[in-house]
Amino acid sequence: MSGRKTTPASNLANSLSGSAIGAATTQAKGQIMNIVVIGGTGLIGSKLVSKLTERGHRAIAASPETGVNALTGAGLAEALDGADVVIDVSNSPSFEDAAAMEFFKSATGNLLAAEDAFNVKHHVALSVVGTERLQQSGYFRAKLEQERLIRESGIPFTIVRATQFYEFLGRITDAATVDGTVRLPPVFIQPMAADEVAQGVGRASVGAPFNGIVEIAGPQRYRLDELVRSALAKKGDPREVVTDPHAPYFGVVAMDEDVLLPSDGARIAEIKLADWVTRNTRPTPTPAPEEAQVVSGG
Repeated sequence: MSGRKTTPASNLANSLSGSAIGAATTQAKGQIMNIVVIGGTGLIGSKLVSKLTERGHRAIAASPETGVNALTGAGLAEALDGADVVIDVSNSPSFEDAAAMEFFKSATGNLLAAEDAFNVKHHVALSVVGTERLQQSGYFRAKLEQERLIRESGIPFTIVRATQFYEFLGRITDAATVDGTVRLPPVFIQPMAADEVAQGVGRASVGAPFNGIVEIAGPQRYRLDELVRSALAKKGDPREVVTDPHAPYFGVVAMDEDVLLPSDGARIAEIKLADWVTRNTRPTPTPAPEEAQVVSGG
């Protein structure tokens, strides 16, 4: 165990209040950093690589598609040689309990060992707001184990916990669908755009390690069941949404209504759902501005 003192999320959020990746306190002003992004060809990873490159850093997309496999360790030595920072935004391909645990334990262990060997100065990982409150789920037990491994590695780190992405609402809906009926608990959700998730992770990566957790969240709060019901109606999707307080959310049942919400100290993103829908040209399960009932956030 590293024995390093962790920093409260509220303090971390205040420290990360700048609007651009380059606005964070960097290890040396104007320094060009070598940053390896594990999961760098995925939704968040590809955005990270682009944003970091635009800021003048040397960002490498590392994934099985580019010959780097954190789960097996293949290609890690070549990828991490000379790296200043490693960002891990990879995800388990399976939400099944054992598979998720195997992925996060093995991939994180391999990654941290390689970072130690190459004297990487900062490990940044993307996690999920509410992880410690969702421990009925094997997937979230695996995410918490990932966080534990990072904390105890001795490598300087920052864990960025984000609320769910707008882009992920379709998967939530599909996972809750059985025989054409969508059963969802009436819990609050405060989703955000993947672009701003990438911005928050990127900002943390070019700053000094916090050895703690920072939370980022969307600007508006909704009831999950109401949001999905409005979204499906807007799309003309015939699925019925049933409000069920005992409906599972990725294996978690009987959830408190605020379990998916960030702490008071979370950094709040700027892009509202309605604006994201307007800008996004792909079919999505999200509602038009007038369709979604905003619980809070304007």
